[in-house]
Amino acid sequence: MTVLAPAPVPAALAVPARRRRPLRALLWVSVSIIVIAAFWSADITWSRLGELPAEIVRYLGLMFLSPNWAKLPEALWQTWRSVEMAWIGTVLGILIATPLSLIAARGFGPAPVRVALRFVFSLVRAVPELVFAIIILSVTGLTPLTGALALAVGGVGTLGKWGYEAVENVAPGPIEAARAAGGSTAQVLRWGVWPQAAPTFFSFWLYRFEINVRASAVLGLIGVGGIGDMLTSYTQYREWSTVGMLLIVVVVVTVAIDAVSGRIRRRIMEGPRVR
Repeated sequence: MTVLAPAPVPAALAVPARRRRPLRALLWVSVSIIVIAAFWSADITWSRLGELPAEIVRYLGLMFLSPNWAKLPEALWQTWRSVEMAWIGTVLGILIATPLSLIAARGFGPAPVRVALRFVFSLVRAVPELVFAIIILSVTGLTPLTGALALAVGGVGTLGKWGYEAVENVAPGPIEAARAAGGSTAQVLRWGVWPQAAPTFFSFWLYRFEINVRASAVLGLIGVGGIGDMLTSYTQYREWSTVGMLLIVVVVVTVAIDAVSGRIRRRIMEGPRVR
């Protein structure tokens, strides 16, 4: 029997040799060394890791086995102040960011202005609200207004970015029709852009309010009022039963606001359900 030799593989079908990228390999090795060095140089008592689960269970028991409900009225009042802080910050952020986002959108503002505004939005997003609050409190003091202004400034970055992206993603047909009819830039935005982008804007506004509600509790760490301020004070005095009650209030209120806001956002974006 004659054994046929396998046919040679055409050059076009041959698997090409894998390209070597020494620079990429060097980059990964450098990053790995930096991560490992940072990990091992951290001042951590590794022997206490074994005690961590038991400590977590102990503190959870101190906080939630017998919460101090006597402080509930004060906790609800401070939670209301936090929600007010978040609401005022959201409204101020909307009033500032919305017109700026329209100008920052491609096709509606001069290129230098667009670039400058987008840089400002990116810069604001890079700074936590807590830093803004520390800067603002030198003028306004430790008041809920400080927290509201910090949330407003922080909201400008996210609302501005979301806003100009929403404007740039609308269908071009109504915009071209408004311009063909001789409409000015403001009229094009009003009749060609806003009817399409309004549901997205409303959804973004509600989502930013949800974020501000959670952030307002964090701002209490510097003493601007609200439930976060109360939580910080009782944690420092190690009154764990009161801390547990406060955490329950924070979680329940935050989840309730998220649920209501999420349902409204779905109704705005999807419309009413057909039964």
